[in-house]
Amino acid sequence: MSESARMWMEISFNILYLFVVWGLVITMIRRRPDVSQENKKAANLVLWAFALLALGDTGHVGFRVLAYASGSLDTQINIFGRQVGLVGLGALSTVITVTIFYLLMLELWRVRFNKRYGWYEYLLIGFVILRFVLMALPTNDWNSVVPPQPWSTLRNIPLTILGLSVAYLMLRDATKAKDSAFQWIGWMILLSYAMYIPVILFVQQVPIIGMLMIPKTMAYVAIGFIVYYSLYRNPVSGMEQVASESTA
Repeated sequence: MSESARMWMEISFNILYLFVVWGLVITMIRRRPDVSQENKKAANLVLWAFALLALGDTGHVGFRVLAYASGSLDTQINIFGRQVGLVGLGALSTVITVTIFYLLMLELWRVRFNKRYGWYEYLLIGFVILRFVLMALPTNDWNSVVPPQPWSTLRNIPLTILGLSVAYLMLRDATKAKDSAFQWIGWMILLSYAMYIPVILFVQQVPIIGMLMIPKTMAYVAIGFIVYYSLYRNPVSGMEQVASESTA
C-alpha cells in the first residue's frame, strides 16, 4: 500500500470512527431516562467511560487529521509560547482518557457483579497511579510522531496489566453469571490488546504495523454497542434473564 493510500485510509476511518463514537455517546445521553433502575449506575459508568474515550480520541485522531491537512505529521502549534506537535498532543490526550476509561471499566465490573475491591483491585488502581507518574516524565517526548522506545513500552505496561486484568475479571464473573454481554466485552478487550501490543513493540521498526490500530479501535466500538444494547436498550439485566429463564 502506498503512503498516500494509507494516509487517506487512515483519515477516512478516523473521521467515520469519531462520528460513530460521538453518536453512540449522544444516543446514550438521550436514552438515560429509559434505563432500568437496576442498571442506572452501570449505565452512567459506561456513559462516562465512552464520553472520555470519545474526547481523548477526538484529540488523538482529530489532531492527526489536522496534521495531515497541514501537510505533515510533524506539524506543530504554539501554545503559551511553546511549540507543541499536533500528533504528540493528541497522543497525550488519548493516553490520559484511555487510562481513566479502564479505571471506569474496573468499577463497571464491580457494580455489574456486586463485588468488593480486594488487594488485587487496589493493586490495579496503583498501576493507574504509576502510569500517570510515568507519563509525566520528560523522557516520553510527547512531541515525537512515533513514540520513543523503550519508554513507549514502559509506560504501557501498567495500562496493559490493568486492561487485561479487567478482561479477566469480566470473563470470570460473566461466565459464572451466564452474562453473555459482559463475556463479549471481556473478549473484545482481549482482542483490542492483541492488536495494540504489536504496535507498542514494533511500530518504530515497522511503521505499517500501526494499521493494527484500526481493528483495535473497532473492538472499542464493539464494546460500546454491546454495553449500549445490554444496558440502554435492554431494561432487563443478564442476571435477571437467567433467573427468569430458570423459573419459566
